Amino acid sequence: MYLKQIEQLVVLQKVDDEIVILQEELNKAPLQIAELEKRHQEVEDSAGVIRDKLKYLSDQQKRLEAEIETDSVRLKKSKSKMMMVGNTKEYHAMMREMDNLEKQNRGREEEKITVAEELARQGLELKSVEERKAKLDTELHAARQSLDERIAVAKTRLAELDKRRAEAGTAVPKPILQRYEFIRSRLKNPVIVPVEAGICSGCHISIPPQSFIELQKGIQILSCPNCQRLIYWSDHIAPEPAPEGAEPATEIEE
Repeated sequence: MYLKQIEQLVVLQKVDDEIVILQEELNKAPLQIAELEKRHQEVEDSAGVIRDKLKYLSDQQKRLEAEIETDSVRLKKSKSKMMMVGNTKEYHAMMREMDNLEKQNRGREEEKITVAEELARQGLELKSVEERKAKLDTELHAARQSLDERIAVAKTRLAELDKRRAEAGTAVPKPILQRYEFIRSRLKNPVIVPVEAGICSGCHISIPPQSFIELQKGIQILSCPNCQRLIYWSDHIAPEPAPEGAEPATEIEE
């Protein structure tokens, strides 16, 4: 009876181990998506900043072109009026006005070249950012699709494990199962561990010699006095053969 109970608890532990792994997978997987979404948003924000710069530069370029055009028209009109100037004073005044207009337009032309160069540079930067965004779009789509598939597989497997766990509830005496669940609710996995050469494999501390002797007798289920996990003598349970590829866990026996 003792060995049968130990065997069932060991199998239950294996089921719980797999449940823990699957639950961790379900918890971690969305975090990977969140990280990709964060990077995607950062790239999108960068693209938005560049687009704002391009709009500002484009507006500035249009303003300069309009001002150059306006003063060019004024300059032509001034040149036409010079033929009608009646005295030297008016002639010099018009010359100064024309010089100012030409000087302003030269400055605007230089500024226009600078703006055009910056527009080209920002355009290349936007192209680079949009390429990064497109790559992240692909990664994000694939990750979301993979996540949906992984979650579906994990949930299916969890449903199977929950069923096997329920079967274990009928195979293990209720007081022992309650004791197992009580320890499980307070300790990190595993709950039941083997003792080899007098050492608890849960906390790696020696158990008292008298407890080890009682454990070897295989009369009752004992707990490690240090970590409180359920313990059994390793010789009472045959070691599992090395898995060949797939994993199937030992079935709960009714």
